[in-house]
Amino acid sequence: MNSKIKNNVIKQPKLIWLLLICLSFLNSCYSFTGSSLKDEKTVQINEFPNNAALVNPTLSQQFSTDIQNRFLQRTTLKGTKENPDMLIEGEISDYSITPTTISSTTQTTSSGGTIQESQNKLTITVKVHYENKKNPDLSFDRTYSDEAVFNSNLSQSEIETSQAKLVSERIINKIFNDIVANW
Repeated sequence: MNSKIKNNVIKQPKLIWLLLICLSFLNSCYSFTGSSLKDEKTVQINEFPNNAALVNPTLSQQFSTDIQNRFLQRTTLKGTKENPDMLIEGEISDYSITPTTISSTTQTTSSGGTIQESQNKLTITVKVHYENKKNPDLSFDRTYSDEAVFNSNLSQSEIETSQAKLVSERIINKIFNDIVANW
């Protein structure tokens, strides 16, 4: 066997072992979960009442359930009602649907005329109070807002089921990342 090939065959297992040792060391130094939660074990997430002028009747319950599920399913936190390490509460302060644009897309009517399609925008704003009893310097009061643009031909029911769900998920993602990832 050629001595050059023989040296390479011997060096490869050494490199693999060195790589594994380095990865083990890095794993012990850094948590790859990305979570900033260390001492926190319990969380209380209160219902988010809908105090917006325009009220989606299912939004409060759905938002509250979705944010609770996010924290309880994607973290090791346990839900509690007594003396939690973390408290998350707030309110839905705005729920509005506004016209935004008239698109360049046109439709021909049965009488031969043309109608330009228009779009609406759903905006949801949520005020959040986050209290961390283990690390009080991480506590905050913030307002989160997001929106979705959609064709104006959607019914109120379609808006409430699809668009409100989409916007709520985005807001919950922002809240979750601010609390858990602490970015």
